[in-house]
Amino acid sequence: MKQQTIQKEVSLTGVGLHTGKEVKLTFKPAPENHGYVFKRMDLEGQPTLAAEASYVVNTQRGTSLERNGVQIQTSEHVLAACVGLEIDNVLIELDASEPPIMDGSSKYFVEALEKAGIQEQEAEREFYEVKEIISYVDEETGSEIMVVPACDYEITTMVDFGTKVLGTQNATIKNLKEFKDEIADSRTFSFLHEIETLLDHGLIRGGDLNNAIVYVDKELSAETMEKLKKVFDKDNISVKSNGILDNLTLHHANEAARHKLLDVIGDLALIGTRIKGRVIANKPGHKVNTEFAKKMAKKIKAEKRNRVPQVDLNQPPLMDVNQIMKMLPHRQPMLLLDKIFELSETHVIGSKNVTMNEEFFKGHFPGAPVMPGVLIVEAMAQTGGILILSTVPDPENYLTFFMKIDNVKFKQKVVPGDTLIFKCTLISPIRRGICHMQGYAYTNGKICAEAELMAQIVKTK
Repeated sequence: MKQQTIQKEVSLTGVGLHTGKEVKLTFKPAPENHGYVFKRMDLEGQPTLAAEASYVVNTQRGTSLERNGVQIQTSEHVLAACVGLEIDNVLIELDASEPPIMDGSSKYFVEALEKAGIQEQEAEREFYEVKEIISYVDEETGSEIMVVPACDYEITTMVDFGTKVLGTQNATIKNLKEFKDEIADSRTFSFLHEIETLLDHGLIRGGDLNNAIVYVDKELSAETMEKLKKVFDKDNISVKSNGILDNLTLHHANEAARHKLLDVIGDLALIGTRIKGRVIANKPGHKVNTEFAKKMAKKIKAEKRNRVPQVDLNQPPLMDVNQIMKMLPHRQPMLLLDKIFELSETHVIGSKNVTMNEEFFKGHFPGAPVMPGVLIVEAMAQTGGILILSTVPDPENYLTFFMKIDNVKFKQKVVPGDTLIFKCTLISPIRRGICHMQGYAYTNGKICAEAELMAQIVKTK
């Protein structure tokens, strides 16, 4: 499947649940491999914040993200809409710290995105195929979320708050194509005792009785009645026979379970990779959802890092050493790349045969030859150099210079007789000759080094 973005930008306005202020949100098309990124238009420099599980800082009454002082509150309903419409790349601009609450569901975000239109892109969509049960349990609450192998992305939520008014509810979708019609309009809900506490602490200044289902789990006193009338500007408030306040009519008998499923989809968007598996969430909440997302993101990253590229070293390469020398300015003894096997707009795979004839083995180390780690990184960078130089028509007229090297790690030593396999993948699109990439080196079926590299090509003629 191909990645998708939207065809044009689209905006909508509403009130932030926690701030009570009017918020403008704009969805904008984004390039391949961009993912979901928020942009704070109201802050100096208009900083961005990627929707990643590692940035979760608070899960009380919503999922809040923060990095370098830039915060986004209640991100889940917007992200659920993007995932539910199978949009992979979008920029989400906000002029406040939180999206508008709208009616407490994803319905209006879905409508806005559909209005913008969905655009297929060239890059393939990446999936993580679940092959074993992965779970996370919150010992304090008893909430549990797990994923089991399945052919598609399926979600089941089971809700039980131990109250008669809500009871036990379940909700399931077998495919994301069901999201728009079955899940998107399911609104957030709260219990009366929670509403009272939040009002007392001024935490729902943008809330009104049109964006939340209120389950009355206690007797509605005259004092509470008057307080709700005043806060929500209503002349009269009463309780329906099904135990909810009379402001709303349920869209679904199990709307609470469906909204929890919506939250699960939004929170698990923070994994950053599509899932092929069935998610089963028992008493889900933002805390357990995001902890599970962190666990999944870490596992996927580790597996991706340790996954050795499948390269047939006996087949003719895409580029041999003579073709490599037509692109790279390096020559012996500093040419540390022999073959290129794969080259796309976003990644490159190459190799080097390490022999005892390497010049550096004379002094590193006599009697115990080991390839210097700095030269492994250099070889990795030369592989990435092929990627960046392939974007210009005359690579022979360019030199490549390091700008930054971060997060360098060495896992295995490299000795004479080893064959190194290098893979470099773009972290962000190449702009103005600057390439930011993640590089890995493998040997003997294992990862031996990794580094985050930034380089720039400069024209010499």
